[in-house]
Amino acid sequence: MSSLIIVGADGSTTATAAIQWAADDAARMGLPLRIVTAVQRWPNDIPKFPAPEWEDAVTESAQKVLAAAEETARSGQPAIEVTTALVEGPPALVLREQEKDATEIVVGTRGLGGFAGAVIGSVGIHVAGHVRCPVVVVRPGQTGVHGEITVGLDDSDACEPALAYAFEQARLRGSTLRALYAWQVPVHIYAPEIVYDMDEFRAAHHRVVTDRLAAWRERYPGVKVIEDVRRAHPVEALSDASDTCDLIVVGSHGRGALGSLFLGSVSRGVLHHARCSVAVVRS
Repeated sequence: MSSLIIVGADGSTTATAAIQWAADDAARMGLPLRIVTAVQRWPNDIPKFPAPEWEDAVTESAQKVLAAAEETARSGQPAIEVTTALVEGPPALVLREQEKDATEIVVGTRGLGGFAGAVIGSVGIHVAGHVRCPVVVVRPGQTGVHGEITVGLDDSDACEPALAYAFEQARLRGSTLRALYAWQVPVHIYAPEIVYDMDEFRAAHHRVVTDRLAAWRERYPGVKVIEDVRRAHPVEALSDASDTCDLIVVGSHGRGALGSLFLGSVSRGVLHHARCSVAVVRS
């Protein structure tokens, strides 16, 4: 099984940002980078109505996209190994098929085929909802380096893969890791016949975070960790944290039978509302 960083390219500004991000991560991780462009046949290509002659021009244009993308990657990280692939098929499915070779798949927030008002394109949502390896959705326009990564926690073992990814990213970057745990007061707490000790309630949530991080702190003693426990909705808390970090890492253990529903409501919400790049790590 190969170990590659896979990134999608389509000539858009968001894809260019994804290529730069993927090249930097390939350099950090010491892995080769594969840049993939998808080419779709004429949508009405049926025997009675054959594809137009300019289909070759579409392929030629895609090859130019690949060449420009490779130049972008090499100019930023000249030491990494870069290969390119032009694959026929819908972009989301093409990237899904790359999973067997991928340590990580990187996409832009919205490609050339997206709706103008969309925050996250259908390709990013689809890939993040289907593949098992980490998927990074890169938001262009990030300026400066904050030196901090934020990972979302909950009280289940399903967040362990996200913690593993986040700690390793923090180690590779020399960044501080903010472990963010957001909790909300149960609706039934407001029933007059039920009495809660709110201080004990808060203390219990802090213990969840401390216990969850204990083994990871031992495994990564060089990573500075901030335990951040907030009374808020997880999507709101993680989106707020995105203003001062370089990457948000979320786990995803949705239970839907339909593709992107595997994302779960929190990971989907963070993808749409975070102001920085987001890594979705499936459990």
